[in-house]
Amino acid sequence: MSSVTEKSEGRVSKEAHAYTPGLKVKRSMIVRKTRLLPIPGDVLVKLGDDVESDTIVARTEAPGEPHIIEATNIMGLDSEGLPRYMVKKVGDRVNKNEVVAQWIAFFGLIKRIASSPIDGTVESFSDSTGRVIVREDPIPIEVAAYIPGKIVEIIPNMGVSLETNAAFIQGIFGIGGGRHGQLTLLVGSPDEILTDDMISSEYEGKIIVGGSFITIEALKKAIEKRVTGIVVGGIDAADLTKFLGYEIGVAITGEEEIGITLIITEGFGEMSMSQRTFDLLKRFEGYMASMNGATQIRAGVIRPEIIIPHEESFEQASGDELAAGMVPGTPVRIIRMPHFGAIGKVVSLPVELQQVGSESYMRVLEVELDDGKVVTVPRANVEIIEE
Repeated sequence: MSSVTEKSEGRVSKEAHAYTPGLKVKRSMIVRKTRLLPIPGDVLVKLGDDVESDTIVARTEAPGEPHIIEATNIMGLDSEGLPRYMVKKVGDRVNKNEVVAQWIAFFGLIKRIASSPIDGTVESFSDSTGRVIVREDPIPIEVAAYIPGKIVEIIPNMGVSLETNAAFIQGIFGIGGGRHGQLTLLVGSPDEILTDDMISSEYEGKIIVGGSFITIEALKKAIEKRVTGIVVGGIDAADLTKFLGYEIGVAITGEEEIGITLIITEGFGEMSMSQRTFDLLKRFEGYMASMNGATQIRAGVIRPEIIIPHEESFEQASGDELAAGMVPGTPVRIIRMPHFGAIGKVVSLPVELQQVGSESYMRVLEVELDDGKVVTVPRANVEIIEE
C-alpha cells in the first residue's frame, strides 16, 4: 500500500491509499459467469438459450422460520392430551392469531386456546412436549442471469453458466451487489471530481462515471435520485465509513442494502482514474453494463467488476505474448513512488543491471508515460495491464 499527498488549487488533498493487485482492463474478452442457487431448485432455461441481464435462470424456495407454540402450557393441560385438543392438522394453513388447539369445558363456559403467532403452516405437534410447530411461508429465491449472453452449461437443480463477449474492467474496491444499467459519463476527464450538483433525476436507473473522487454529498444524492451504480477513481475512507455507519473489514462486501452499487477503480482518497480505464468507459458510453461491487482483499481475492457486453472486435495481445512477460509496447502501471499510479508502455528493457536511488543494482525498464515522459524504473515496480 502506498500513499501520496498532493497540493492543488491552494488546498492539500486528503491522504490517498491505493491497492494494486494487477487489475484487468480489457476492451474485449469472453466473460463467463456461473449463476447458482444457494439450495437445490429448478433451472428455468435450456442449453443454448439467449438470455438478458434480468432473465430469471433458476428458482427455489427456502424454508420459512419455525415458531414453537407451547400449546398445553398455554391451556394448562397435560402434554399427552394435545392430540385431542388440536383444531388444525399437520399441513393445514393458519393465519396469525388463528386457533390451532383449544380446550372447552362445562358446556362452553370455560375455553382455553392456543393460537398461531404468524401466518404459516402447521408442521408438527407432539404429545410428549405439548408443543405445536408452525412454520412461516417459504421464501422464494430467484437467480437472474446478471449479464446478457448464451447459456453454455446447465448445472442440474442448481443453476447455469453463461458467456458473452464484453469489455471487462476490475476495480480496487466496491460495495453493493449485482446491478445493470446504461453507462453514462458525468465528467470530461479522469481527474474531475464527481459532485452532487452533477446528479439529477435524469440519471435514474443508470450507471454514472466520475473521475478522481466522489463526495459523500454526491453519493447521497445519487441514492436519492435512484441511480443504479457509480464508477469513480477514489473516495475518502472516512466518508465511506460515515455513509455505511461502520468500518469495512476484510470480509467480503457486496451484500450491503444501500440501494446502489459503488466501484472504486484506484483507491481511497482523491486519485485520478486510470486514463486507460476512463477511455474504455467513455468508448462504451450509452451501452448497457452490468456491475458488482463484491470485494474480498484477503485469501480468495474477489474484485469488483464492470462488464459491458458488445459485439465489436479489437486486436488483442495474444495469450503467448502476455505469458512471455513484458516486451516493448506492453502496457504497465507503476506501483511505487515517485511515479506511483502512472500508466504507460514499455519502451525498452536494458539487459545490464543499473544503479537505482537506493544505490543498489537491479534490472530496470524504460516506460513512456501517458503524458509522453519517459522514465526508468525497477522492473519490480510495475505490473502488466491486461488489455
